[in-house]
Amino acid sequence: MSASSLVLAPLADQWILAALAIVLLAASAFAAWRGLKGWTWRALAGLALLGALANPALVREIRDPLSDILLVVRDTSASMEIGERSASAQNASTALARYADADESLDIVEVDGGATPDGTRLFDTLRAGLGDIPRNRLAGIVMLTDGQVHDAPSDPDSLGLDVPVHQFATGDARATDRRLIVEEAPRFGIVGEPVRFQLRVEDEGAPEGTAMLTLRLDGGDPIQARAAIGETVSVEALVENRGANVIEIEVEPGASELSLINNRAAVSVTGVRDRLRVLLVTGEPHNGARAWRNLLKSDPSVDLVHFTILRPLDRGDGALPEELALIAFPVFELFELRLHEFDLVIFDRYRRRGILPANYFQNIARYVDEGGALLITAGPDYAGPESIARSLLTTVLPARPTGEVREGAFRPRISTAGERHPVTAPMAGQEGEWGHWYRYVGGQALSGETLLDTPSGDPLLVLSRQGEGRAAILLSDQSWLWARGHDGGGPHDELFRRVAHWLMNEPELDEERLTATLADGMLTATRTTLDDTAPDLDITWPSGREQSIEMGEAGPGRFTASTETGNEAGLIRLRSGDATTVISAGPLNPREYLDLRVTRAALAPLVQATGGGSFLLGGGETPQMPSLRRTRPEGLQAGPGWAGLQRNGAYTVAESRRTPLAPGLLLAALILALMGAGWWREGK
Repeated sequence: MSASSLVLAPLADQWILAALAIVLLAASAFAAWRGLKGWTWRALAGLALLGALANPALVREIRDPLSDILLVVRDTSASMEIGERSASAQNASTALARYADADESLDIVEVDGGATPDGTRLFDTLRAGLGDIPRNRLAGIVMLTDGQVHDAPSDPDSLGLDVPVHQFATGDARATDRRLIVEEAPRFGIVGEPVRFQLRVEDEGAPEGTAMLTLRLDGGDPIQARAAIGETVSVEALVENRGANVIEIEVEPGASELSLINNRAAVSVTGVRDRLRVLLVTGEPHNGARAWRNLLKSDPSVDLVHFTILRPLDRGDGALPEELALIAFPVFELFELRLHEFDLVIFDRYRRRGILPANYFQNIARYVDEGGALLITAGPDYAGPESIARSLLTTVLPARPTGEVREGAFRPRISTAGERHPVTAPMAGQEGEWGHWYRYVGGQALSGETLLDTPSGDPLLVLSRQGEGRAAILLSDQSWLWARGHDGGGPHDELFRRVAHWLMNEPELDEERLTATLADGMLTATRTTLDDTAPDLDITWPSGREQSIEMGEAGPGRFTASTETGNEAGLIRLRSGDATTVISAGPLNPREYLDLRVTRAALAPLVQATGGGSFLLGGGETPQMPSLRRTRPEGLQAGPGWAGLQRNGAYTVAESRRTPLAPGLLLAALILALMGAGWWREGK
């Protein structure tokens, strides 16, 4: 294809040419007004001079036309996997490719993407596709998507597009779906207290009626509530553990569902403990009392109430109690009225001497059975006739005395169960550096696990679950030697702080527990158990896929299993035997799944601003494609049932020839001739 055009290559700046033209015009007008002879020839000579300075030329070009480019942006996010949306998009893409093959002036560029943890970011994919396409060749943009796009610009002009953008919406726009919306959820909650959630169920297919909501805390027992469709309902759940508490919320399936994924949501509530209240009762002053007091007072989250029995009622010195007591021991208030306000009760070398009536020991046993925590630190009196093991408290004690008190240097050691138990496992293997103790009470473990024992195998520290609560007993009053650093000391603070936290239901110290972590696309589950083996790990992925993996031993009482997460995003449920946990791959409630309906609202501002069109392809395997037309840039770009693609007429120049229209010698001769004619006319 060839084309010709007139071009100017001025020999002087444009302002100089303009000034000369003005001077020539003014001089010619003056000469004409005065009737001067020969002014016409001089004006023509001036025009010839201006033409020479303008340097006109005729340019002939041989042009190679360039094809226009259609950019197809295909959504590959998770919502496109619903029904036949992905297949419909693929078929539409094939149809567009066939149209481009049949039109020699049109090429097609296709880019896929949009799937991110933050929802469908299709415009990031669009910008990447535009980066390799010259704008003067862009014929139009077709976006194959269900319309669930989360990065559409608020200002369509910010993209700087001057070509039509068409949305080819895949999927059945008439399909309805039930979905759960979490309107309000707390980020923190106090352990042992309920937190409130504001929930709403939307369902276009059933705008009236009710639906059952189910809440589960860390895979535990369900909490159910019925909610009216379209109305906000408040539901409470109890925060049971410190740290992350994952609460799963699910609404029962509706009559018409695109997917059950958005029928579920999850919320992570960080449990924080209020001030822990500990009651410490020391039976009589002794060297270890201060060690226990210092240990508990060093924890800023603990409110300690400490009583030391300075003068028991059986002391026969004739003095009245009100004359000697620093403060009256509030037995009735502590053990009858306010016992359940304490998170932990500690009896330190306490023996029965008439201070606590028998029914109060029964109250303490009931307190443990109902979820309380009890720690006994025993001295020689535990083996005698005044031992609290001979009270109604015996029903919750982990060990009973044999009646012997054994003396002599020995070094406590961690038992086989202690090597597996989270309370003492971190200290296993360090016993050789611990200091000696010199006395312990002979005992027989009744329940639970013995974590510390003597070289002869007698129990020292026994932990046990009793009913809904927990109890522990230390069968020696020599642990304070570690706190004083005697004979090298030992892990006094660490050990007994962990014991106290286990008693107060610290989940990280549970002996039967399943935890999971996610890093670099790998899911790793850890099973803590006192058994020699661990059940297989059963995984339910967010997509509903189930997987079972054998767990391998990583250390005493610790078994692990790992697997790749792949492209799964959402809540992962794990089970090993009776232990369960949940973990989120990506956001707890992926934005991609909040609304799965086909929509044209998100892209409507851009489509309208560029003069494009929005077309429903339907949900079948054969998309209802609009017809395609080549259009002029200034013309209409879309109409009922058709979409326009601009014809830009872009080209490259293969050859160019330039022919000057004002040769220098010819113009010089012409100017001299015209000037001579002017002089000749003036002389007549």
